[in-house]
Order: sequence, then C-alpha cells, then structure tokens
Amino acid sequence: MALKQSFSLKLQQKLSPQQIQLMKLLQLPTVALEQRIKEEMESNPALDEGKEEEELDEEQEDDFGRDEISEAEKEFDFDDYIGDDDTPSYKLNINNHSKDDEEKQVPLSGGATFQELLEAQLTLFNLEDDDHTIALHLIGSLDESGYLRREIEAIVDDLAFTQNVIAEPEHIEKILTIIQHFDPAGVGARDLQECLLLQVKKKNDHSLLTLNVIEVLENYFEEFTKKHYDKIIDRLNITSEDLKEVIEEILKLNPKPGNSLSDSSKVVQHVVPDFNLTIEDDEIQLTLNGRNAPELRVSRTYADMMEGYKAQKEKPSKSQKDALMFVKQKMDSAKWFIDAIKQRQQTLITTMHAIIRHQKDYFLEGDETLLNPMILKDIAEEVDLDISTISRVVNSKYVQTPYGTFLLKTFFSESLSTDSGEEVSTREVKKILQDAVGDEDKKKPLTDEKLSRLLNDKGYNIARRTIAKYREQLNIPVARLRKEL
Repeated sequence: MALKQSFSLKLQQKLSPQQIQLMKLLQLPTVALEQRIKEEMESNPALDEGKEEEELDEEQEDDFGRDEISEAEKEFDFDDYIGDDDTPSYKLNINNHSKDDEEKQVPLSGGATFQELLEAQLTLFNLEDDDHTIALHLIGSLDESGYLRREIEAIVDDLAFTQNVIAEPEHIEKILTIIQHFDPAGVGARDLQECLLLQVKKKNDHSLLTLNVIEVLENYFEEFTKKHYDKIIDRLNITSEDLKEVIEEILKLNPKPGNSLSDSSKVVQHVVPDFNLTIEDDEIQLTLNGRNAPELRVSRTYADMMEGYKAQKEKPSKSQKDALMFVKQKMDSAKWFIDAIKQRQQTLITTMHAIIRHQKDYFLEGDETLLNPMILKDIAEEVDLDISTISRVVNSKYVQTPYGTFLLKTFFSESLSTDSGEEVSTREVKKILQDAVGDEDKKKPLTDEKLSRLLNDKGYNIARRTIAKYREQLNIPVARLRKEL
C-alpha cells in the first residue's frame, strides 16, 4: 500500500467559543440569565459583581483598606498556587471532610405528590401483600390527570416481570375498582367517559336528573360529544330544557381529577418581562429589565496578582508560571463573559426598537387589528443581524406593555392582500375571525364557509380552507361542536 501526500484547500466557517457563548446567552430569558450568571460566578472566582471600584489614594488605602471583599476573593489565596518547586503535589490537595462532620442542608418545602396522596388512602385498606403490590403499581401507572392509560394486559406483564407477581386481568380490575373509590372522584378511570361516570355514581343520588345524566354518559356519550342533541332528545323522550340541565350537570364534573391533587407539587412558572414598554405623552418609552443588565467586573484581587507578576524581577518558578496561567485563563474567561452580557443587552435593545418601529401604531393603541405584517427577515435586515439571532431573541423574550405582557414572537405574522391590494397582517384577520365566532348565535354557529363569506364581504381575500387553518390555530372548534341549546 503506497503512501502519498497531497494538498487540499478547504473553506470552513466556525464559531468561536465567545460567539457560541453569546448565542446561548441570547436565548435565555431573564430568570434563566440570573441563574447562568450565578453559575459563572461560582465557577470563576475572577468574575465579581458590582461597579468598578474607584482608585483610592495611598493614605485612604492605609487608613481604611478595602471595605468589602467578595466571597470569591476571600476564598482565593495566592499562596495555594505558588510554592517551592520541591513541594509534593499531594500536599497541594486537601480533603477536609470528616465522616463526623454534620451535613447541613437547607430543607426544601413541597406538597405531597398525586401518587403519595393516593398511597396514603391505600393504607386504610387491609390488602394482602400481592394485592397491595398491585395497587401500588396501578397508582404509579396513573398519569398526572389521574387516568390509567396502560392496558390491563400490559400491566399483567409489568407485574410478572418487575414485581414477580402473577395475576389475572380480572383480579387487577378488581384492585383498580378499589382505587376508583379514592378521592378525588373519577381517579383511576381509563377514559373520559368512565371518569365522568365514576364522579356521578359516587354522588349516590337517585334523582331523575342524575339518572338522565348517567343514561346520557353510558349510552349516548358519542352523541353528546358530537353535540347531536336532537338524537338524545328523541331517544330519551325528554325536552330541550331537560337536556340543558343534564349538560350543565356534566359540565360541573372534573375531566382531569388528578390535577386537583397534584397542583401543590407543581412549580408555578411566573413570566418575568425582559422589556418594559410605557406610553408617555404619545411617545413610546422602552427600558430593559434591570435584571438583564447586571454590574459585573473582573476581580481586583486577580488584576493585582497579574500586576505583581509583571513587576517581579526574578525569573518565575514552574509553579508560579502555572499559577500565572491559571489567573490569566480565569481573567480572560471573566472578560469574555462580561463582553457577552453587554452584547446580549445591546442585541435585545436593538431588536426591540426595530419591532417598535414596525408596530408603532399597535403599541400606541393596543388594537390587534393595527399590527402590520412582519417576519423575522424584516427585523434581521433592519438591524443587520442573522435571522437565527433574531429568532433566539423573539422566541424567549417577553415585553410588558400597557395592554398586557406578550411574547415577542406574537407580534410577527405573514401578510394577506385585501380587495384594494393593501397588505394586512394575518393577525388582523384572526382577530376579526375570533370576534365573529364570539358574536355568533350559538344555536346556529357559523360554518367555515359562512365565515369565509363574511370575511370576503369585508374585503379580505381568504378561502374556506384558510379559515379552517386559522380557526385551528386559535383553538376554535368546528361549528357543530360550538353549538349550544
């Protein structure tokens, strides 16, 4: 096999570590940015928080010294990095954790989980070991809404392979029936129909209304979900008022009973706006949330170390060179991070100002019909940034306005032509569509065809299939499912 050498010319575009860091910081919302800065400060003692300290004259330095020293600076002792070349490496490492040390942890409060609350109710039943194991497995198989989504046959296999418990499907269903009597009513159901029926039957009410509700849920559930009310009225021989009472009772039931127990263990995510937009004297004022603009600096202690090495006349030892390299790397990393945070702030402000210029009428009035067609490319070209950069900004940032707090991407939409040739935002069309559905007669809701004609009469060139697409995007059901008695 012959070896040969050859030259090839290849053009590659690679992002520097600093550019990658900026891209990652850009897509972080305010709360996540705070956490990211905290992590960086913990890992890099050369990064400090606060304004640059003013230079003190020698007299002040002698009298007072530095009033405040960061925790990172307190922990950093230069002697740990500089020593005699003959010092064994094991003497530079310490392990000051003793088995007798008391481990102190901050307790975290949290509510009991959905499964834990059900397991607490299980203790009230004196079940045999295998039955108790089956019950625990069933509880663990429930989703957060309280439903058992797995087939009984699959649970039989799970128990055999994981718990070494052999049980027939009928026996597992018997144990499931016990769980279905737990609170909240409806838990352990395998579908919505069973869930609603469990709740109604647990009331133990034998009134005519309750009997009609059970009849509808047991025998006419499909007709009920499809709102074929005429069929139900005819087959049950009841009036429309009777059916209306039945529907009201069904709507009082909880389709997701598990949520009523699991809320205490869920973390509520609060939206923290990245921008604050106000209107003063018909002028739009924009400010960046102060939490996006932290005051960061390079630690003075590390800077002094570098200056001390520069002034040193003797040739540094190997350990001193290693220490110098460590200090330099930490300082460079701190500077890069500070620059990336500043670039992030500038990019956010520049992008938001461009969005305001495109949507000035909307931000002054708050009327969605005043939103202009705007796509990512429009903003990218105006601020001379890549579309991917703009996408990172608008997909994760919120702005607080006098009309509410909105994700930036909600201001972007495609354009649509009217009869006069004017381009309008699809958001405007969706708003008109939403208003039309809101004002319709619920006994005779508007079909997609009628909605299309209504918008065409207003001058918007829009087809029925486009109406259907917008309706789905707005989570508006078809006309048949919007029907009410």
